[in-house]
Formats: sequence, C-alpha cells, structure tokens
Amino acid sequence: MKNKTIAAWLAFLGGPVGLHRFYLHGLRDVMGWLLPIPTVIGLYGIERVRQFGLDDPWSWILIPFAGFTIAGCALTAIVFGLMTPEKWNARFNATAPEDAAPGQTNWFTIGAIVLSLLIGASVLMASIVFSFQRYFEYQVSQAQKISQ
Repeated sequence: MKNKTIAAWLAFLGGPVGLHRFYLHGLRDVMGWLLPIPTVIGLYGIERVRQFGLDDPWSWILIPFAGFTIAGCALTAIVFGLMTPEKWNARFNATAPEDAAPGQTNWFTIGAIVLSLLIGASVLMASIVFSFQRYFEYQVSQAQKISQ
C-alpha cells in the first residue's frame, strides 16, 4: 500500500531525481527516469557560473531548469499531501477501503506540505529573478555599448 506521507516527503526531498515516481509507479515509470534530466541541466548551469562567472548567458538559461524542477516537485508534494484519503486510496491503493490509513493526513504530512510551500516558492522565485536580472543587465550593457 502506498502511503501519502511517504510520497509527499519523497516528492519534496527526492523529487528532482524521480524518487516519488518510482515509489508510486515502480522502476518502469518513464517520467521518473526523465525527471533528473532538467535537474542535471540546471546543475550544469550552476557549474558554468562557477567556471565563467555570472555574465555567462548560457547559465541564465540553464539554471532555471533545476529551479523549475524543484518547484514542480514541491508542488507535487503539496498536491499529494492535500489529496483526500478517498481520492488517494482510489488512485494508489485500489484494493484498500476508502478510509485506509495510508491515505490519511497526519502531522508529518502537514510538515511536508509546509516545507514544500516554503522551499518550492523560494526556489521558483529565485530562479525567475536570477534569469531576468541577468537578462536585463545584459540588455543594459549592450545598450551602453551601442550608445558610445
């Protein structure tokens, strides 16, 4: 039986590498295997910043891949945590009664929801701000070159 609290924590902590997908759907889940790709792309963008500095235009594009993946997994954890026991058990525990214990919400589930909301929103906003700030700084520097 698939536990809602475990799935929410896996989506929050291990979501960018697909752990929640493997827990819920097994190792044959294609989305679980594809989920680490944008995470690795974003980490490569961070490595480019370390190598070439903040003025590297490719990092502006690559870093948000990891941020959006982390934010999306945090949103998935929130959705899992807020799902009603009846809906959870119907979807992931089809043979269990509607009010079976694995679909119930407890304080650990609430903790996963709260942390997912806090961290997910922060990472999402930081990713957006980083990209737009670098883009606009680049535009200003190009405009200054043209005007001189």
